[in-house]
Amino acid sequence: MPDSRPDSRPESPAPLHLAVALEGAGWHPAAWREHDARPAELFTARYWADLVAEAERGLLDLVTLEDALSLQSAHPFEPDERTDQVRGRLDAVLVAARIAPLTRHIGLVPTATVTHTEPFHLSKAVATLDYVSNGRAGLRVKVSGRADEAAHFGRRPAPRLSVEDFDTPSGRAVLEELFGEAEDYVEVLRRLWDSWEDDAEIRDVATGRFIDRDKLHYIDFEGSRFRVRGPSITPRPPQGQPLVAALAHRSEPYRLVGRAADLGFVTPRDADDARRIVAEIREAQAAAGRAEETVHVFGDLVVFLDEDPGAAADRKARLDTQGGAVWAGDAAVFTGTPAELADLLQEWQQAGLTGFRLRPGALPYDLEQITRGLVPELQRRGAFRTAYEASTLRGLLGLPRPASRYAPAVRDANRAAGALV
Repeated sequence: MPDSRPDSRPESPAPLHLAVALEGAGWHPAAWREHDARPAELFTARYWADLVAEAERGLLDLVTLEDALSLQSAHPFEPDERTDQVRGRLDAVLVAARIAPLTRHIGLVPTATVTHTEPFHLSKAVATLDYVSNGRAGLRVKVSGRADEAAHFGRRPAPRLSVEDFDTPSGRAVLEELFGEAEDYVEVLRRLWDSWEDDAEIRDVATGRFIDRDKLHYIDFEGSRFRVRGPSITPRPPQGQPLVAALAHRSEPYRLVGRAADLGFVTPRDADDARRIVAEIREAQAAAGRAEETVHVFGDLVVFLDEDPGAAADRKARLDTQGGAVWAGDAAVFTGTPAELADLLQEWQQAGLTGFRLRPGALPYDLEQITRGLVPELQRRGAFRTAYEASTLRGLLGLPRPASRYAPAVRDANRAAGALV
């Protein structure tokens, strides 16, 4: 007989968003020595194109590409002398632009250090990436407090920081300055992306008018760190505003995410920690008058995956032995099966995280375990998409395409509300 009792099964969870963070041969320093690694190809377009194609086959929302102004190091604030780990990088924005025409759906979010670079240049580069990807560009902004990176530019000294200094008065002052500058930088980026109205290009051969100059706007940003007049020299990007993301480990970057970003990557250690972090970001978001906006918060995890129980932990231990130490990064490390990871993601989702950025321990193995093991498991649970449902990165993340702040209707509304534009 059919069971006539009320269905007591739990409701299906909201679909998750998934990203992967691509770094060298993988996040474990010894990953380049794995049998299926491709260390001779790390500086080729084909290597990165293959990885992103695999991520797209797994229907992931986006990939991030790591970058920095210094060589990789075992120390967070200074170079090292190691020769047994991957050293050297390609420029993340340029790699993303090279890959963009080879992909159709997945978002491309390169990392760029904003501390020593100019917002005008970066705004143009990311707008160009949005054009060549047909609306799938983003940017992860990164700050730098390293003296060796400051020395590349010679414009200003950098204080010597260590993790132990962060919670001293001087350390907090440095962090406030760095992340305050990053917030101003994002504001300049956004104004430059808005400085051309959507219909500024006329392209009328009969009249000989290519643009309507009245629809290009000076942004006239003046702050303690930048003075930028504008307008941009690149028309408004297809998304209007490419996605802005930031990695956050503590209160200063949490405020940056809440005040200025569309997406924050955070590094909780458990569900309670995730709940606390999300609450702090939401508080900063509300204080900035953005309570009604969607700001995604993704949890970061380094992952070693294998279908056989215990195999991933054994593999990570073997890599630790090759590397000469037990490796741990800034994010929690997960070793286990795709089903066990799916359980963890759904548990942490209940703490308020809207998605996850997974860092494959070794490439390509752990990326393929994500796309071919974790994704099907989440799909079976009704927790992840079975097809791409939007053509832009903002669309994939459920973010609207904003109107230019300089369009007459928006300017009038802002003035009526007393907002500064």
